[in-house]
Amino acid sequence: MISVRRRLVSRLAATAVATALFAGGALATAGTAAADENNTARTGGATATLKGLETYDTVEVTRSNGSKADYRAGLFSMDVHGGGTVKTYCIDFGTPAQNEHAYQETGWDSSSLANKPVEAGKIHWILQNSYPQVDDLAALAEQAGANTLTAEQAAAGTQAAIWYFSDKVEASPKSDDAKKLAEWLRAEAQEIPEPEVPSLALGPNQVGGTAGEKLGPVTVSTNSDSVVVSADGEAAAQGVTVVDGQGNLISDSTPVANGTELFFDVPADAADGSASFTASVTTPVSVGRAFTGVSTRTQTMILAGSTDSSVSVDASAQWASEGTDEPLPTVTAKEDCVAGGVAVTVTNNGTQDYTFELDGQEQVVAPGESGTITVPVENKQGYEIVVLDEDGTTEVGRFEGILDCESDSEGEGPAPEETDTPNEPTPAGDSEEPNLAETGSSSNVTMIAGIAIALLVAGGAAVFFLRKKSKA
Repeated sequence: MISVRRRLVSRLAATAVATALFAGGALATAGTAAADENNTARTGGATATLKGLETYDTVEVTRSNGSKADYRAGLFSMDVHGGGTVKTYCIDFGTPAQNEHAYQETGWDSSSLANKPVEAGKIHWILQNSYPQVDDLAALAEQAGANTLTAEQAAAGTQAAIWYFSDKVEASPKSDDAKKLAEWLRAEAQEIPEPEVPSLALGPNQVGGTAGEKLGPVTVSTNSDSVVVSADGEAAAQGVTVVDGQGNLISDSTPVANGTELFFDVPADAADGSASFTASVTTPVSVGRAFTGVSTRTQTMILAGSTDSSVSVDASAQWASEGTDEPLPTVTAKEDCVAGGVAVTVTNNGTQDYTFELDGQEQVVAPGESGTITVPVENKQGYEIVVLDEDGTTEVGRFEGILDCESDSEGEGPAPEETDTPNEPTPAGDSEEPNLAETGSSSNVTMIAGIAIALLVAGGAAVFFLRKKSKA
């Protein structure tokens, strides 16, 4: 009889959101910088904590109904986990930013740029041809036909131009020189390709098979010349090594280049087990990479500049003892804004067919093959995918987060204040309600709780179960 080794349960996280709100008083409790990024459906990239709007000036925004309001616009700063700093602009005007919350680097297909290829390409051109990539402000002013530009004016003009393409927002800087920069950037912007190579990613980040095999490959993607790979203590204890495609041993003194395929070399006499390795690099993050909230509904950002930043990513392997005759599934997940959900992929590393069911769909995965089912998730909706052991109660893996696929140019948060200098963004949980257009966060617990209740009602009819079935 073939044993059942893994079961998956997937659900939209409306219940969890509501619980967090009522228990903690704010959504912030569910998504602080202390959140475990390893639980997200992402396979790498830098993670960072949003510190807030740093270099900015005032712009006037004209909404679709003709009303006008002043907003602060410019560069945000983030502290990279592990060391380093990145600077970002907003590409999601209508969603409040949550200071002190975790973000993660991602590609355009997992962000609000997914269905805006032309606009995204022009935003990338703006980033490459304006402040802070162009730090000679006198030269930038001359190109734009402006008299002079301060860093604050250059940042505001750049953000205004980006909002035009990301959100169709009509933003006009109050400074005449910053306005000339924004108009020049909008007129000159051309499409340039996405910087597809991340700071560091591993794919897939989970592999499996039978003892005596080389399990993989796990492909390294990095914008750096090389990364460092270190196996964990469990690997050494079980005689497992990390090797490349030619069988060469990879140690922490071996430089590993972009595109290298890595394998877990498991001894033939190894008992059922698991091991992992960590890839690490210190490198600037590529300009134009997107940053989205790890587990918090927060404003999507795009990278404008980076110091050397430390990034670490793990990959793991599970194996059964030699001679095992059963399906051996591993599970990965990926946020997919084009498909509108989270793509759950099951790879069968065993010798028997593996049948799984998710969201009313069923797939049979042959040995050595993979099957994918996409769980539909609404924009800004939480999701949770839990992997359980055969007892149905022991959790052995989890993917959770917020799908951040569309911006809202109309704005869902509080209206801007009637002041000459709108408020600085405030962290979630602060008692003062900030200005939305500065991309600050809202502390209106009653309003958010009401949204959570609506999600809970909607989510109650959108609970999905994935049951694993074995076939002889």
